[in-house]
Amino acid sequence: MNANLRIAIYESSLIIRNGLSNLLKKIGMPVILSDISEGDSLCESLRIHRPDVLIANPLLLQSHALHHWREESGCPELKVIALVSMLWPEASLHNYDGQISLYDDMEAIKQTLLKLVENKEDENTDDEQQSLSAREKEIVVCVVKGMTNREIADRLYLSTHTVITHRRNIARKLQIHSVSGLTIYAIVNKLVELSDIHQAKE
Repeated sequence: MNANLRIAIYESSLIIRNGLSNLLKKIGMPVILSDISEGDSLCESLRIHRPDVLIANPLLLQSHALHHWREESGCPELKVIALVSMLWPEASLHNYDGQISLYDDMEAIKQTLLKLVENKEDENTDDEQQSLSAREKEIVVCVVKGMTNREIADRLYLSTHTVITHRRNIARKLQIHSVSGLTIYAIVNKLVELSDIHQAKE
């Protein structure tokens, strides 16, 4: 993890909130913590703190309403972990992204969080790679066919500066920084045919 993980704890017991907060500080992960008590407005608190992860007592948070909290708080990517203090039916926890028990040791809690963060990073990478706009795809095709920035600008009725900006965004999204790498990407994703590239270079 490169950045701090923003974690909010939603629990009515001050002792449990403080105990979990202290444990998370000792766990060796870069976390920023926010406490949300039962009397607080959960939606408002989520809007203010914008956590990556919400650790919540299932008694306070109905699992069927998780999508509601995500939408209403403006945190659609929020991961929610159930903080379980008693024996719960497994079916009632299936909407949560993970579980932590009051009886878990430090390593088990750390692994639960790490797994969640790794999954989130994988999802973000996949989203980024799938998010080329139609214009960016057009530019990839032009680059692969060997066109200069000026030629691409003329073909697509853009300024050279705009073409350069698009190319930077493409490199950032795909993490590809060479024409040969873009060529492979374009062929694999069926943006161009191999024959198109040969014709363009002749």
